[in-house]
Amino acid sequence: MSTVIDSLERAQLRRVPTFDAGDRLRVHFQVIEGTRRRTQVFEGVVIKRQGHGARETFTVRKQSFGVGVERTFPLHSPKIERIEVAARGDVRRAKLYYLRGRVGKRARVRERRSIGPEELVERELLYPEQDQEAKATEEPQGAEQPQSTEEPQATEEPAPPEESVEPVDDQPEAAEEPSGVADESAQAAEDQPAAAEPSAGEQQG
Repeated sequence: MSTVIDSLERAQLRRVPTFDAGDRLRVHFQVIEGTRRRTQVFEGVVIKRQGHGARETFTVRKQSFGVGVERTFPLHSPKIERIEVAARGDVRRAKLYYLRGRVGKRARVRERRSIGPEELVERELLYPEQDQEAKATEEPQGAEQPQSTEEPQATEEPAPPEESVEPVDDQPEAAEEPSGVADESAQAAEDQPAAAEPSAGEQQG
C-alpha cells in the first residue's frame, strides 16, 4: 500500500522555487467566487514551512494597515499559479513566531544583499512521466474499439458477389428454351415425310 500512496503523491508534486523561513514571497493564487475566478497576490514573509511531500504547507505573514495577517498555503496546490521570491531573509531560525509579538520596524526581517537575480521557475508537474504512463495504459483500451467496428464491415463485403451470381443462374434457363423449340421443329420434320409417303403410293396405283 505504501508504494501505491507514494506513486499518487509523486504525481501531484509541482516545481517550486527554493525558499526558506524569512524570505519574502509573492504568492499568486486563484480565488473562486461563484462562477467567476480571479487571481489574487499575497505578499509577505515566510514564518514557517511544515510537512513534506504533497502535504507540505507554508505560512506567509504580512502587515495590513498595522494589523498582522497570516495565510497558510499548500505548497503543491493546483490553485497556486506561481510563487515569486522577492527577497531573501537573513535569519537563523526555521520558525519565526517571534514576529507575531513585534510591531512596526521591529517586525521587519533583515535581507541578504549578496544574492543575484532570482530564477523564474515554471509551476508544472515535477514527475510528468507518471501521467504519460497512465495515458499509455489507456491507449490500448481505446485502440480495441476501432477493431470491433471493423468486423461488421468485413462481413458485409461478401454480399455484392451474391447479386452477380443471379444472372448466371438465368443463362441455363434461357439456353433450355431454344432446345425445346428445336425438338418441336424436329417432330414437325418427321411428320412431313410420313405424310408425303402415301402420296407417292397413290401415284403408283
